Amino acid sequence: MIKTVTFTLMHFCIAFSVTYALTGSLAAGGLVAAIEPLCNSVGFYFHEKIWQRLDKRQAPPAEIPAHAWLHHQA
Repeated sequence: MIKTVTFTLMHFCIAFSVTYALTGSLAAGGLVAAIEPLCNSVGFYFHEKIWQRLDKRQAPPAEIPAHAWLHHQA
């Protein structure tokens, strides 16, 4: 959760700075800074979930321990 919060704060600062630099408007900078990081944080959350699922699919199957296999064969 801390990673998500720091990610959001970083995006807030970047979004505000870029928008303010382009428009010179504190209101526009604040509005974009409030909305853009929240959208990115939600997107980041789902992005991580998708990658976790992909990683699980690509993981090699767990091996059956020898003692369990021997009992299964009996």
